[in-house]
Amino acid sequence: MSALVASGGLTACVGSFDPATDARSPVAPRVQAMVDANREYPRWAEFPRAVEPLPEPMAIAAQVNTLRITSGALAGEVSRIDWQTTQDPAAFAAEVQARIDAVPVAPVTAETLAEIEDFVRRTRERGRAPPPVDRR
Repeated sequence: MSALVASGGLTACVGSFDPATDARSPVAPRVQAMVDANREYPRWAEFPRAVEPLPEPMAIAAQVNTLRITSGALAGEVSRIDWQTTQDPAAFAAEVQARIDAVPVAPVTAETLAEIEDFVRRTRERGRAPPPVDRR
């Protein structure tokens, strides 16, 4: 029974590897042409040959050693950083909120949506052209 379920699951996946292009789409012919053009994978013979010689094992070992040294130096610099966090997330959030609350808010930032819409309405009224002048 489990083999039947597994094989049924595998046959359901087969359709996802060969999706059909929606023929009603205006770009369907272009998509299908691109899919058909790129359906085959390149062969090993099509890859360019390496023209540069491979690095010597001693050069690779020197680069690895340099990476280890710089990694150690970076770890030392990171360990000296004062991260200023606590282990309690709630206390940290309260401390951050207190620092934010201590900074005064600009009056423009504290305006409500109604105040902003009223300002926009007044500005639009001021921007209207005056009525035409009677030239008679």
